[in-house]
Amino acid sequence: MAHGVHGSSRVLGAALVVAALASAASGCADGAGPERTAPAPAAGQQAPGQAQGAAGALNAYVEKIRAQRTARLAAAKKWGLAKPPLEAPAPPATKPVITTRRGFETDGEGLPPVFTTVPTKQRVVFLTIDDGAEKDPELLRMMKELRIPYSAFLSDYVVKDDYGYFARMQTSQEGGVSLHNHTLNHRYLPGLSYTQQKREICGMQDVIEKRFGKRPPLFRPPYGNYNEDTLRAAKTCGVKAVPLWAAEAFPDHMEWREWDRDLHPGDIVLTHFRGKEDWKGSMADMVRRVMNVITAKGYAVARLEDYV
Repeated sequence: MAHGVHGSSRVLGAALVVAALASAASGCADGAGPERTAPAPAAGQQAPGQAQGAAGALNAYVEKIRAQRTARLAAAKKWGLAKPPLEAPAPPATKPVITTRRGFETDGEGLPPVFTTVPTKQRVVFLTIDDGAEKDPELLRMMKELRIPYSAFLSDYVVKDDYGYFARMQTSQEGGVSLHNHTLNHRYLPGLSYTQQKREICGMQDVIEKRFGKRPPLFRPPYGNYNEDTLRAAKTCGVKAVPLWAAEAFPDHMEWREWDRDLHPGDIVLTHFRGKEDWKGSMADMVRRVMNVITAKGYAVARLEDYV
């Protein structure tokens, strides 16, 4: 949903409700003389104090949304985005049913689903960042100020030198940033035995739980490669789903899985924790590139964990 339409209708609707409530409160007050107590409200009506309280709460909500939009506009200008990111709609009350993408199945049954796109009609996509090699403090500031949700899939061999950075990331913005599993050592899993794969996956579950307080439900295999043993091992240590990706973002270009080289509702976008030593730009350059593409195509970034 477009930022302007969605936001304007919500603010207008709230303003109309506020006006109606204020009017109702005024009308009730007029009926009470100076020497007598106001009559009790009829069934289904609010007392004057309740109406005024509700109006005040709605006014506060409207002001909060207005302040957030003003801050987002300023942040977009500060960070060099062509337009401010679109606001994501409210997530579904019931999460969609995730199934394995056709062609990505194994022979096993009851295993975590493997998917590249979340089934939704909302014009949202999901931003995910892999491994943890680059620990750029600018990224945390940028994502917080722009209010862009994202999920991190971590590998211990590159995050263990600074767990603190990812602890700060976890609490860096309202709603939090979820930290998920990308194995201990980023090895090619189909080349390992079941026992070795289980050690890589379940070992990283243990690390994330110990360092960040929660055993993650999502797991992404390195390089997107897996076999049935991978999924069986992941299931044993609490993995519920295996999100891959439909598009990949770099500072200077995008890469696409689908033939039409475009975004679709529910697509998962992959990028990596990388800096100028590996890329033609910084993490901030990457965010600028991917957000300009996402916004120009009329999509908002939503929180993956609200849908999976």
